Amino acid sequence: MKSNAEQLSGLMEFLNSQTHVTPEEIPNIDLYMDQVTTFMEEHLKDSKRYEEDKVLTKTMINNYAKNNLLPPPVKKKYSRDHMLMLIFIYYFKSLLSFHDIETFFGPITSRHFSSGSQSSGLSLEDIYREVSSLEEREMEHLKADVSAKFSRAMDTFKDCPARKGEQEYLRLFSFICELSFDVYLKMRLIEKIADQLREDEPPLKKK
Repeated sequence: MKSNAEQLSGLMEFLNSQTHVTPEEIPNIDLYMDQVTTFMEEHLKDSKRYEEDKVLTKTMINNYAKNNLLPPPVKKKYSRDHMLMLIFIYYFKSLLSFHDIETFFGPITSRHFSSGSQSSGLSLEDIYREVSSLEEREMEHLKADVSAKFSRAMDTFKDCPARKGEQEYLRLFSFICELSFDVYLKMRLIEKIADQLREDEPPLKKK
């Protein structure tokens, strides 16, 4: 079993290896379904937890469209905006329900998707670039926060009688609990924002 110091070193190495798809990597031509899934598999494969996991499948894309997360393709082809939305969905879906994602994406697709009925001067690519720049800066804050949480956790169970190696694991468990509580609270905050948005702008009833 790795020591706690080795665990932290591995986590920092993992964070340093994380990348995101840049707009320049997305083709300037519309793509068919098979081309979309192939692109996503190639460019997001390093984010998979298990080798056998699928980044994106035809069924997933159809479900996103069915649940109003993704505008339908045009003549069975997906645009650059579709690709950008699929990347957003990929990261959101591991944390939030489709209902919450739909709440957040509604104003984006209606105002900034290329075929949106209220399309504004700000493109979806502009939004993607702006958000990506925030994420790049956030990574440094995240690494500092993880290190601080680790230091606090390594200071726990000082006076706890434990067998050899048990204290090491109890401190690792403290670190896991700190990370989990952080994620839990942030997820609840996001859900709270979604609930508030729905209260402020209730969806139109379908006729």
